Amino acid sequence: MYHVVGGGIAGLAAAYSLQQRGHEVAIFEGSSDLGGLAASYETAGDPIEKFYHHLSKSEETIVKLADELGVGNRIEWLIGENAYHIEGKTYPMDTPWQILAFPHWSVYDKFRLGMLTLDVDVRGGIPSFDTYERLEDFEDQSAVAFAKEHTTENVYETFFEPLLDAKFGDRKHDVSAAWLLARIKFRGERDLLRGEILGYPEGGFEALLDPLIDAVGRDTVWTDTRVTDLGIENGGVTTVTTETDGETTTHDTDGVVVATMPNVLEELTGYTCEIDFQGAVCAVVTMDRPLTDTYWLNIADEAPFGALIEHTNFVPPERYGGDHLLYVASYVQNDEEWLATADDDEIEEEWLDAIGEMYPAFDREHVEEFRLAKAPRAAPIYEQGYLDMVVPYDLQNEVADGLYYAGMASEAQYPERSLDGGIVAGFECAKRIDRNAE
Repeated sequence: MYHVVGGGIAGLAAAYSLQQRGHEVAIFEGSSDLGGLAASYETAGDPIEKFYHHLSKSEETIVKLADELGVGNRIEWLIGENAYHIEGKTYPMDTPWQILAFPHWSVYDKFRLGMLTLDVDVRGGIPSFDTYERLEDFEDQSAVAFAKEHTTENVYETFFEPLLDAKFGDRKHDVSAAWLLARIKFRGERDLLRGEILGYPEGGFEALLDPLIDAVGRDTVWTDTRVTDLGIENGGVTTVTTETDGETTTHDTDGVVVATMPNVLEELTGYTCEIDFQGAVCAVVTMDRPLTDTYWLNIADEAPFGALIEHTNFVPPERYGGDHLLYVASYVQNDEEWLATADDDEIEEEWLDAIGEMYPAFDREHVEEFRLAKAPRAAPIYEQGYLDMVVPYDLQNEVADGLYYAGMASEAQYPERSLDGGIVAGFECAKRIDRNAE
């Protein structure tokens, strides 16, 4: 019997793949919910994720898994329109002519940024088409220096700097150019006439999670069950100790997959991961009318949040009983920031006031519900040298035989975290367990 610590997407994927390979599995999840950051709220129609999610065309593993589970046809590829809010005005930024019309860039600014998005390096006046092929080549360069060198100072100040501020705050100078370059590639699947192509399952990500949980077997999952200790003897993991409703149980095990944040791995084994994580605060605002006419709004102006993501400008509001759903999102770099200490009512007041300042036609009476979710460790800070800090899938040499890691500090979540990466990490652990069991 193998045991998985954590019932998020990576843990479920690890269990599923192990079962497909003929192994018995049990999952221990400390909370009452499965799915991790993909958990959902109820709405007047389809459920909606507490933290925004969509798929890019490069996320192939999750699509293949959906096909295996018989729900691949639920994934729809839609246009996610983008816009940019700067100096009190909103500019659409999807089609070439919209970008060309952006008044804050010169023709040369637009040329340099356009060449970068097309993977063409024009530094030195001679185009190079292979400079950006290997992300690892930019692992030890800062994103700030990269953006300035590979575009222009003005593009950096009016575009990349506000995005880095919103994503990483005062840690932006630590972020690697590999992350920034990957972000450009990750968001690069576009219909030139309409905009970015993104995937979303009809019925929300629950439409993928539920059949995955069913395939694993709901009797395989122990919720509200916290793993408190791993027993290690003669260099191998032999037992898992859990606590449920105050009762402690010790389980014999053939191996353990830790599919959580690395702090849990450290608490259980002493293995220290040097990757820093940031928290996320995300609201789903239910409204009786739309706020904007775009899906993803990046904000260059001073605001208490990093982005406004109007979900029902991506997925039709009819799927949600006619309600309009808006994500308001921000990252938190340390426990002393206002967002980390403010209560839900304070955040609601501050954020809705800021939306009203951005959009004077907005009225609090338009808001029917404001739901706030907080994750103290939601995403890695992709600093320079990140690849040297990832946690190996197989921790035999580092900790003990029979110990594996599929959490967000794994290589599959580089250079950007994703649900697809969680599934890849789970599969990679299962593959190694099967190979080691032979």
